[in-house]
Amino acid sequence: MDTDFWLQRWELGQTGFHQSRVMPLLQKHWPGLGLPAGSRVLVPLAGKTLDVAWLAAQGHDVLAVELSPIAVGQFFEEHALRPEIRPTPQGTLYRAGSIEFLCGDIFGLGAETLAGCAACYDRAALIALPPELRTRYARHVYGQLPIGCRALLLTLDYPQSEMDGPPFSVPESEIRALYGDRWRIERLETRDVLAQEPKFAERGVSRMDTGVFRLTAA
Repeated sequence: MDTDFWLQRWELGQTGFHQSRVMPLLQKHWPGLGLPAGSRVLVPLAGKTLDVAWLAAQGHDVLAVELSPIAVGQFFEEHALRPEIRPTPQGTLYRAGSIEFLCGDIFGLGAETLAGCAACYDRAALIALPPELRTRYARHVYGQLPIGCRALLLTLDYPQSEMDGPPFSVPESEIRALYGDRWRIERLETRDVLAQEPKFAERGVSRMDTGVFRLTAA
C-alpha cells in the first residue's frame, strides 16, 4: 500500500471510490461543528471529491491534499477553474480562490501548515490506509492539528476478514485508540450502507456500516 498503488489507480482510471455527488453525511453534520466563515479546512487524501467545492461554498478556505496530479488536474478542469500553480517544499500548490490543492504526500505536511487548520474533513483518508499507516497518519496529521481544531470523520465498519481493503474497516474502538489521548470523540451517527454498496456485497461482505464522528482537539 505505497504511493505507487494510488498513482496507478488514477493513471488507469480505477477510481470507483470517487463519488459523483457531495457526501450527504457531510451536508447533514458539518453545520454542527459550528465553524465560523473563513476557517481553514484540511481535506486529506482528497482525490477530486466534490466535497472540496462544497466546503468552499460554505465560506471556508480549503486545503486539500492529494498525491495524484491527475486527480488535482481533473478537479480544477471539472469545476472550470484556472489555478495558480507554484512549487513548495511540501509539493506543488494549486490555488483558485478559496481552494488550495497541495499535490504531495500527506506525510510531508509540516507542523506550520497543519497548525493553521481550524478543522479537518476526513471521509476517505483513514479508511484508505492499512493498520500500520493509520497509526502513523493519526500521529503525524491529527497529532499536529491545533488545540480546538474540529474534525468530521467518516469511517466504514465491516468484518475485515470478508474483504481486503482498501477501503479498510475501522471500528469505533480503533478510532478511540488512535485519537482518544488528545481528542474528544463523539459518535454522531451509524448507518447501515450495505444495500447502497452492492459491489461490496458481491465481494462477500455481510455487514457494512458508515460511522460519523465529531472530534475536538484538546
